[in-house]
Amino acid sequence: MALKKYKAINWNEVSDMIDKATWEKLTEQFWLDTRIPVSNDMDDWRKLDDDHRWVVSHVFGGLTLLDTVQSEAGLTALKEDVKTPHETAVLNNIQFMESVHAKSYSTIFSTLNSAEEIHEIFHWSDSEEFLQNKAVRIANLYLDDSVNPLKKKIANVFLETFLFYSGFYTPLYYLGHNQLNNVAEIIKLILRDESVHGTYIGYKFQVGMHDLTEKQQQDMKDWMYDFLYELYDNEEKYTHTLYDTVGWTDDVLTFIRYNANKALMNLGQEPLFPDTSSDVNPVVMNGISTTTSNHDFFSQVGNGYRLGAVEAMHDNDYHVKDPNEK
Repeated sequence: MALKKYKAINWNEVSDMIDKATWEKLTEQFWLDTRIPVSNDMDDWRKLDDDHRWVVSHVFGGLTLLDTVQSEAGLTALKEDVKTPHETAVLNNIQFMESVHAKSYSTIFSTLNSAEEIHEIFHWSDSEEFLQNKAVRIANLYLDDSVNPLKKKIANVFLETFLFYSGFYTPLYYLGHNQLNNVAEIIKLILRDESVHGTYIGYKFQVGMHDLTEKQQQDMKDWMYDFLYELYDNEEKYTHTLYDTVGWTDDVLTFIRYNANKALMNLGQEPLFPDTSSDVNPVVMNGISTTTSNHDFFSQVGNGYRLGAVEAMHDNDYHVKDPNEK
């Protein structure tokens, strides 16, 4: 049926102020990978042995695939269940930045890797069993019109706040040892975005949960935890594939479990695993801070563009008030 009129978005009348706050936060945080001098990390890169260079490269290959899922299938699916035009605008911003994230890994590859190595990395990411398992499982949820939109939000938050972190461990580890600092700067910018993305989508999930009956809420929670177990089982195998050769597997799995708990908290649920921040490698936890080093080169381009030291939103910024709450 043809439209007879189209309504303009009015940012002077916002029904959910979290939409406005998130839009402002995300636009303040805008960045591009081309502004970061990854080539300055070449000396550190040359000092790594073959096993560690393989890990770095293939970690980023995996992250590229997952960000591609988010930018293509993920945000397109979430936009089918928006409640306000302002939510659509926020999701448009998130979708664009997921594309920036996916592209930023290619900036790293083009600097550190040869053309032959880049071809191998993408062949690996397009065929690695456990990486493909999680990408395809989540993409199929996004693409299935019969799946409850709240389950798609769960899948999105699990990817943003949980599954990415098996990859994020590596650059944070090197940052803690004062290596590959510019590569890590890109990852910290991505982390800062993902912190807002995961918390915002988790908030929207919690809002949607309030519309369900008590039994429907419990069924949704049961599905959520079953899905998390399924993803974690696969993630264990993926982590062994990536890290066994360098001996980091156990530390990475601790980091993953910690972030799985964070994902559940974004969704308004109780943590599942016993792991806390004190169990994670302190070098990595120090690097996970969402502030960035605000390099001088940001102010050296012609238009005076400068990256601000913007903090990501905290979980309590997205407090969802229960309808029965006084």
